[in-house]
Amino acid sequence: MIAQPKYISPQDDQLIMSPTEYLAWESEQDSRHEYENGRIIAMTGGTVPHSQIPANLSALLIPHLRGKGCKVSGNDAKVTIRSGKYYYPDVVVSCDERDRFSRDFLQYPTLIAEVLSPTTEARDRGIKQQNYMLIDTLQTYILINSEHPRIEIYQRLDRVWEYISIAIEQTNFDQDDPLIHITSIDLQFPLSALYENIDFVDGEQI
Repeated sequence: MIAQPKYISPQDDQLIMSPTEYLAWESEQDSRHEYENGRIIAMTGGTVPHSQIPANLSALLIPHLRGKGCKVSGNDAKVTIRSGKYYYPDVVVSCDERDRFSRDFLQYPTLIAEVLSPTTEARDRGIKQQNYMLIDTLQTYILINSEHPRIEIYQRLDRVWEYISIAIEQTNFDQDDPLIHITSIDLQFPLSALYENIDFVDGEQI
């Protein structure tokens, strides 16, 4: 998630809300907040590459899935887990008919992608990943590094999650540009496509 999580409250820093109260409160807010175990987590802004990478991924997904009954949503779309948690993934794809007329949140995603940053990586790899993987319909969970060319893909094979990590040392893709294959939606693209319009110098973004 493109954010630095922190607990907030109109009155104190440990506000406890029910899921129903959260949804009503969140609908009136100007900024985004996730919901976990009764607590509100404010999502703050990120860098330009944090924004560019989800846009690049969405640009790959939308034409590939056109006409297949799938929704491709950005980080303004909430995903809920049955335990009553609500998250804002950077990119989410739902191909389930039950999400067709969803307005407040998606419940049956096929793919979720998060862009990693130093302030969010622990949550994206930890509690959020654990909760995402409890969603029965989820087939693919993707982690994309925003500081170096690296993608990690978890793909469900029956009850087993297969892990794939693809990274390159160079940052200009001239000599090495591996092909990424997301099997759940049968999409292939070069790693460089995720990092289009993102420049690196000595391994760092500029």
